[in-house]
Amino acid sequence: MSNDHTDDNNTNDHTSDHGGDYEDVCYLCRRPESIAGRMIHIPGMNMAICVDCMERSLRMMESSSFNPNEMMNNFNLKDFFPGSYGDGDEEDDQMNIPNSQRVKKRQKDAKPIFDIGHIPAPHVIKGQLDEYVVGQERAKKVISVAVYNHYKRIAANLTDKSEIEKSNILMIGPTGCGKTYLVRTLARLLNVPLAITDATTLTEAGYIGDDIESVVSKLLEVADNDVSRAEQGIIFIDEIDKIAKKRNTTSRDVSGESVQQGLLKLLEGSEVEVPVGATSKNSMAPLVTVDTSNILFICGGAFSDLDKIIRQRLTSRSSIGFEAQLKDAFDEDKNIIRRVTAEDLRNYGMIPEFLGRLPITVTLDPMTEDMMVRILKEPKHAILKQYQKLLELDEVKLDFDDDALHLIAEKAMKKDTGARALRSVIEEYMLDIMYEIPKDENIGSVTITRDYLEGKGGPRITLRTEPVKGITQILEQDTPAEG
Repeated sequence: MSNDHTDDNNTNDHTSDHGGDYEDVCYLCRRPESIAGRMIHIPGMNMAICVDCMERSLRMMESSSFNPNEMMNNFNLKDFFPGSYGDGDEEDDQMNIPNSQRVKKRQKDAKPIFDIGHIPAPHVIKGQLDEYVVGQERAKKVISVAVYNHYKRIAANLTDKSEIEKSNILMIGPTGCGKTYLVRTLARLLNVPLAITDATTLTEAGYIGDDIESVVSKLLEVADNDVSRAEQGIIFIDEIDKIAKKRNTTSRDVSGESVQQGLLKLLEGSEVEVPVGATSKNSMAPLVTVDTSNILFICGGAFSDLDKIIRQRLTSRSSIGFEAQLKDAFDEDKNIIRRVTAEDLRNYGMIPEFLGRLPITVTLDPMTEDMMVRILKEPKHAILKQYQKLLELDEVKLDFDDDALHLIAEKAMKKDTGARALRSVIEEYMLDIMYEIPKDENIGSVTITRDYLEGKGGPRITLRTEPVKGITQILEQDTPAEG
């Protein structure tokens, strides 16, 4: 019995959770075990140090200029792991390895996650997107084909090593037209990791802000630090128009053209070292190598005032004559953004090298009143369906007249924020309904009319024929009788 107890006490803490899917990271050089080699575990502290760093430390201690007191004063474990290094009196006070000290192993001979036979066809992908996204037919078709070809490319590269270029996508559309929602729905349908980041926080290396490689760090975090899974994910960089090249500036453009140049290697495909669990390489976190060759990059932006550049290009040859182009010929064209070219984007401030790595350009149409009405009631997670479900829990049926829906769409159109305005408008109108309905248990159905929304009358209310059952009655009915 004593021998067994002694063996249990001598067992290191890391042995219990050191599974085959994870590998240790050297505490000093931050290299994983697959690169640095065998690790030496420090008893009682759950720290792993590679053999190279241990030999380097011993040689430093043997040197004549080594001062142990100075090293101990400058090296404090509490500075590296604040709040996790206790006094050692209890077992729970010992310093545990945080999640960022161990990473998943890279599987060398792993089977491809995506198989050509199991990739949904473009029409299937678009059909699933139609259930969630209203309108934008051309955008959904272009994205479905691009994603289908991208993951076929991954499967082909894993089998026969053929060279097929990536199909990165540039999405252009006004605010609230569904760019982010479209990408988020696509990633959910394909069951792939998706990282959504904002280009406005990115800056050139050495300046305050997020490093350019932080977009890959976020994808790695979403993939649970699984490098192989992250390398086949999707990165959506929103507000990409905010990094356009600044005009008439004398200062260094650290958040514009410099960021575009820094993104070139990520878009094209390269191996970059990114920190695990952090957004900056200066943090005390291990670095892992991620290959971006199979990561699909989707960049989206509103590109405000881009329509003026397009109109200027289209009317640049206006003159006098029978076949002359009038200067106001495109003033009433609400979908002029469809005529965008690479020349227009260069004039906007995007560098040619950046545009060349986004070969697919897709434009999204601005919201119309009819699209707003369809968004209210057609998608699976439509706003009206959410309110109907809430009142259904109170056994009350909720309906909307068509005239009332068009009034809500009109109010949302005036806000000029796209589909995002629908939520705020309907919340304002539904406040009194959601407050008053639970007061009366005899109400069976409520129909919202245009007169009620305009303040000219009230909603149509129908009383139930049978009184609603209280929670006590429902529980008594579901409880089986004794005996």
